[in-house]
This record gives sequence, C-alpha cells and structure tokens, in this order.
Amino acid sequence: MINFYYNNPTRIVFGSGKLNSLHEQEFPGKKALLLISNGKSAKTNGSFDKVVSELKKAGVDYAVFDKIMENPIREAIMEGAAVARENGCDFILALGGGAVLDSSAGIAAMATNDGDLWDYVSGGTGKALPRKNKGIPIVAIPTTSGTGSEVNCWGVISNLETKEKIGFGAEDLVPVLAIVDPELMKTVPPKYTAYQGFDALFHNTEVMISKGINVLSEAIALSAIENIAAYLPRAVKDGNDLEARERVAYGSTVAGMTMQLSNVTAQHSMEHAMSAYHHDLPHGAGLIMISLEFARFFIEKHACDAQFVKMARVMGIPDAEKAEDFLTALENLQKACGVDGLKMSDYGIAYDEADALAKNARETMGGLFLSNPCEMTHADCKRIFEKAYR
Repeated sequence: MINFYYNNPTRIVFGSGKLNSLHEQEFPGKKALLLISNGKSAKTNGSFDKVVSELKKAGVDYAVFDKIMENPIREAIMEGAAVARENGCDFILALGGGAVLDSSAGIAAMATNDGDLWDYVSGGTGKALPRKNKGIPIVAIPTTSGTGSEVNCWGVISNLETKEKIGFGAEDLVPVLAIVDPELMKTVPPKYTAYQGFDALFHNTEVMISKGINVLSEAIALSAIENIAAYLPRAVKDGNDLEARERVAYGSTVAGMTMQLSNVTAQHSMEHAMSAYHHDLPHGAGLIMISLEFARFFIEKHACDAQFVKMARVMGIPDAEKAEDFLTALENLQKACGVDGLKMSDYGIAYDEADALAKNARETMGGLFLSNPCEMTHADCKRIFEKAYR
C-alpha cells in the first residue's frame, strides 16, 4: 500500500469567494476559450459575468464556446477545438459542471492536433493513435461538486453514432489552475446536487475497493467519504447552506486526486454503458441505480471486507464490524438525499438490455474491470444490471 505515483501540477485555490481572486492568478496564455454549457446556469447565477470581469481585470482576452451539453458528445468537442483555433485561443477556461470540465480535456487536445478525437481515444472503436502535440493549457472553475475533473486529466465523451461513452485524457491535460468556489454551487437544484454528490462519493468508494488502493489514496478517500456522507443531505435540503456546499466541494475535488493515485472500478464502466444508450440519463443518477447491487457483488464474494467496514464507519455507523454495514450506510444516505426511488425504467432502460449493457461496458472501458477487487465476468455484470433493475 506504500507504493504510488502522483504527479499533479494543478494550483488549487479553494474557498468561498475565491473566484474574486481569479484576476490575481498567473494565466497560462493571453486569450482564453471561455467554455460553458448550452444551458443558462452560468449566466443566470452570475458566474459568467464575474469571470468575464476578472479576465478584463487581468488583461486577458477571450472567445466564448457555449455548446456543451450533459454527457458531452464528440461533435461538440471537435467544434470547440475549431473555435479555439480560429480565434487564436492559447488556453481554455472551463466554467461549469462536470460536462464542461470533461470537455475541456478533449478540446485542449484537439486544438493542437489533426484528425478526429476518436483517432486518439483508447477503447471501443477508438484508434488509440498517439498525439503529436500537447494540448493547450486548461484553467478549471467548477460550478458543481461531482467529477473532480478540475484536478485530473480525464473527461468522458460520448459517440452517438457508435453508442460509446469512453474516458479520454493524458497527463498534459491536467488543469494548471483550479478555482473551487463553493458559492458558485449554491444555485444547483436539489436533484442535481444529489446526483453530482453521489458521483463524487462513488469516485472515492470505488478507489477504496480497487486493487490499486494505497496508503495515500485511502487516507484522502476516507476523508472525502466522511465529508460527503455528513453534508450532502444538508446541501440537498438547503442549497444556500454554505458549510455543506464547502464540505461536499472538498470531497469532490480531492476525489480528483484519489483518481490520479488509484483507479475507479467497473461501476463507472457500467454506468457509462447505460448513458451511452440512454443519453438523457444523468451520470450520477445511473451510478446510484446500480450502486447497491454493485457493492453487494463484492461483499458476497468477501473480496475486500475490511475496506467496506472502514467506509461504513465514516458514513454514520461508527461501530460497523461487517461489510454489509456499508450497504446500510449507503442506503440510508440515498434515502436522506431523496434518491432511493430512482428507476432505470424511468429513463427508458429495459430489463432485457442487461446483456448489451454488460457487453458495452467491457468493450468500451474494460480497463476498469481490472481494478475490481476480484473477477467480474460478463455474466456477473449482466446479473448486477438485472438485480438493480426497477
């Protein structure tokens, strides 16, 4: 557990009101591609105007690209890269939730390289070609607490044509600066606060049970799990509870570190398959739907009982002694956040899709199955989908 490799060049500025210090930071270029979603949140909550003001104070020019949707797609990545090149942008400023932050990695890479993003994607139908040039630098300003992408190099992109959703990234795509200001997260609706918070939680719980767990990633992950479990229900109940927003944001950001130190597991591969076929499914919601049965599989195998006990103890059961206590803690948290009633069928997923979803998960992001604490066969994966189905 002592051996690990960690290289993270991100300068993290964390805390309420820290967006006001953006103009004081060292920027990696002179003109930003200001990357936002195709929704209205960044403009209605004031963060867009504030960032523009800060850029003007710093004397940094910008061009706006506002076509990133939930579950970002390959075409948007390519269009964003073209806009960056056409406007002479030498870095990206990603302002938004996980989709925007994820997209920044692909756009940064394709702003300096020829061809199509899928030429460089590994897994599925991706060609896994080496890139000739490093991507342009990224500055990340998250407005949600979920992916942790402000401090790591990975983004997950969908290919609608091939029904694939695959992670893409490399060390040169780690953001050089992250401004994590929990005040920007106060307007996230309760439902999405819950979905995003559970995404952050599962990044940490998956690291805890992965084969790659080490002394540092475990310490960080347990701290994050404890904070998210204690404060996410409060953030869902009252979005203006700034203490709760701060603690959940902390858990989300440091999850980005744990994922640099240790991989997540096939739970993420399985959800990516779900939203590859059902593009309107929020990532966090899909993870919640399969989470109990996914954990139960390893608990029944006694693959890593001690890890589940450690997590249960920081999730509200301090005297936990058995792995099954984790399931109780997780179920209690889902109830406290009002997401225990989520159903796959509500998003158009059919019971008889389990085989196709299991196959897609392994073919597109099969590498994460290697991080599982014990073997999970295709049949096992299919059965988890079936048992989780409602």
